[in-house]
Amino acid sequence: MAYSKLGRNTGHRKAMLRNLVTSLLRDERINTTETRAKEVNSIAEKMITLAKQGDLAARRQAMEYIYEEKVVRKLFDTYGPKYADRPGGYTRIVKTGYRRGDAAQMVQLELV
Repeated sequence: MAYSKLGRNTGHRKAMLRNLVTSLLRDERINTTETRAKEVNSIAEKMITLAKQGDLAARRQAMEYIYEEKVVRKLFDTYGPKYADRPGGYTRIVKTGYRRGDAAQMVQLELV
C-alpha cells in the first residue's frame, strides 16, 4: 500500500500521525492540510473498525497507537456502538481554503 511521506523522517511522521489521530478522536474535528488528512483518514477508519470489534485484543491494539487512554475509552464506549451498523466511511473531509503562508490546501477532517 502506498503512503505519503509528508516530508518527514519515519519517526517524526509516525508521531505526527498518531497525534493527529488522537486529536481527531478526542475533538471529533481537526483542521489540517489535505495530504495529512488523507493519511489520518485511513488510520482513523481502522481505529473505529477496531472499536466496532470491541474485544480486549482490539482495545490493546488501539492502545498501542493512540496516546491517551481516555481517548481509547471514548473510542470503544462511544464510537464503537455509534458506528456499529455503518460499514465504513466514518470520516468526512471538507475543503476550507488555502493556508496564507504557503498556499497549502487546508481541510477540516471530521467524524460523520
